[in-house]
Amino acid sequence: MEIYQLRYFATVAEMGSFTKAALKCNISQPSLSQQIINLETELNQKLFHRLGRKISLTPAGQMLLERSRRILMEVDNALKELGDDKTAKHRVTVGAIPTLAPYLMPKIIARCRMNYPNLLVSTYEDFIPYLVESVAEGEIDLALASLPVIDRRVIVEPLFKEPLLLVLSYEHRLADQKIITANDLIEESFIMLGTSSSVAAQIRSFCGDNHFEPHVVHGCSQIKTLKMLVGLNLGIAIMPAGTMSPEDELTLLYRELSGPGAPTREVALIRHPRRFVSRGTEQFMATVRDTLARAPIPMLPATAPLLNSPQG
Repeated sequence: MEIYQLRYFATVAEMGSFTKAALKCNISQPSLSQQIINLETELNQKLFHRLGRKISLTPAGQMLLERSRRILMEVDNALKELGDDKTAKHRVTVGAIPTLAPYLMPKIIARCRMNYPNLLVSTYEDFIPYLVESVAEGEIDLALASLPVIDRRVIVEPLFKEPLLLVLSYEHRLADQKIITANDLIEESFIMLGTSSSVAAQIRSFCGDNHFEPHVVHGCSQIKTLKMLVGLNLGIAIMPAGTMSPEDELTLLYRELSGPGAPTREVALIRHPRRFVSRGTEQFMATVRDTLARAPIPMLPATAPLLNSPQG
């Protein structure tokens, strides 16, 4: 059994196609197929069900895939560790959720450029389930996301808590009200991000804790759209404090919600427990902590680091 055979096998399983896997591995499809056949012959087990153009893993293939990923990650870790030259260019690939990517990531990257000019940062914006899966599968080094994240394949390091603030237009009836509670929002029209957003889930949970269902009149996929609609006084929104921008002062008011159970969210750094922490990853994590220490947004202490338990 050769390492390259395991790579071919894992890629076929990931892509669900011999053709796509061959393209990704930069090898001809007949050659890749032959290597999979050679691997099956050596193991005396069929690894894939071949059903016309469709393929799926056999029970033996499912068992081998889990172990193959571990083996390949260890090989990749060894190569990175051996090649971790202090004077070389270092790389890190980081994912972030949409309510963090446009606001926190530029600050972190700017500070990376200043403190670590040899660090090359690649970024991806996506929702939490896809980021966690990408970290677990070794496709990215780190992810910044809000809690809860429950997946035993990753380590979660809480970084900070921030309040979720009420967002209003200057013309809204609550604009001049000094104290605003959940009861004041029961009859309001809400403008919310889509159901894939973790913020939307937190808002619904907050409303549920206060015994009402938010009346959603507009759903948005972009924060910029949400702010525009709120500015037109078409409804209210609840957003993390970190999403505030200087230009918002022209059209929007941000207010803290009073009373017990005022909503907050906790942001965490997610990484793989067995992935080699390269110099680039170390530099990026140090920059995250440094940036947060200087951040102007109101933050509360984070909880302790934790290793996730299985979903249940």
